Amino acid sequence: MVDRNEGWYIVQGEDGTCQVLSAENISRERLQAQRPMWGPYATQDEAIARRVGLIRSGKCNPA
Repeated sequence: MVDRNEGWYIVQGEDGTCQVLSAENISRERLQAQRPMWGPYATQDEAIARRVGLIRSGKCNPA
């Protein structure tokens, strides 16, 4: 299992777009926010691939 301090996450912003962020770059407030968040993923490449899938499925807006 990946610790919350490790890995990569996909975080949806207010405008519906999703960003790939490392666990180090996610604030405690963002972790507790009601915004959709997916992860953790082991690598940045895996998170990017998942983000593409979320865009294709309509869960995230393209940037």
